Amino acid sequence: MSIAIVTDTAAYLTTEQASRYHITVLPITVILGDHQYPESAVTNQLFYDYLQSGQPLPTTAQVSLGQIETAYDQLVAQGVTQIISIHLSSGITSFMSNLKMFCQSYTKAAVYPIDSLVASAGEANLCLLAGRLIAAGYDAPAIADALIRFRDTQRVYFAVDSLRHLARTGRLSNRSAMVGSLLNIKPLLTFDDAGKIVAIGKERTMRRAFSYMTDRLAATLQQVDYPVHATVIDANNPELAAQWATSLTQQFPQLRVTQSQLGPAISVHTGEKTMGILWQQDWQEF
Repeated sequence: MSIAIVTDTAAYLTTEQASRYHITVLPITVILGDHQYPESAVTNQLFYDYLQSGQPLPTTAQVSLGQIETAYDQLVAQGVTQIISIHLSSGITSFMSNLKMFCQSYTKAAVYPIDSLVASAGEANLCLLAGRLIAAGYDAPAIADALIRFRDTQRVYFAVDSLRHLARTGRLSNRSAMVGSLLNIKPLLTFDDAGKIVAIGKERTMRRAFSYMTDRLAATLQQVDYPVHATVIDANNPELAAQWATSLTQQFPQLRVTQSQLGPAISVHTGEKTMGILWQQDWQEF
């Protein structure tokens, strides 16, 4: 029995991570004007230059079921009998509901679709845990159950420079919560239990937003009895991300701290300079 992992580029796995666990990564499409690109082909410079150019705002197209079927068939041809398919939150795309329907009729392998309920590091950590459990000899049903339990430990908060992009793309589920002047305000957001992006507050600076997030991280650390892994996530804001990571390590020496990013497919919705922190039980010790 052979098990494979499939995901999409919104996980922002590194090449080394994908290679280590033989993860198939399918590209989300980024649409810049009249041109369509697989996300992996869109550099930060190309994307953010376009975003600031005054041209029609970029959009995205999710992985198609045709791409999914082709990827699954290729894995089956290699001897795979079980597939763990981990993807972007169903709260911000209809892809997961379509995938679940597709999997009901796909008979060449047993497929276990997993809704990450987030993006970026949260999606990636699910993939990495799945890879570790496959290597340890677990079967797909046990892995799927473990991924759901692991997902339940995740918390994520992020601050955006502006709600403009989230409002434009319809990815903010409680826009009315942020009515009023947002000049020089950093809206604070999270993913709710359904994987939807919700506004929860606002701060005047990224420094204060960071303090808000670390207060909640500290509360989590007081409540849990397992090792915690925190990931600093940024959208083309690497210097501040490095500062946040260093600060987290200093404030919480018991944490394992890493960094990830929001690439074009997610930054279409959040905009540039978004900063966030995701934490959950450490997948390396789950």
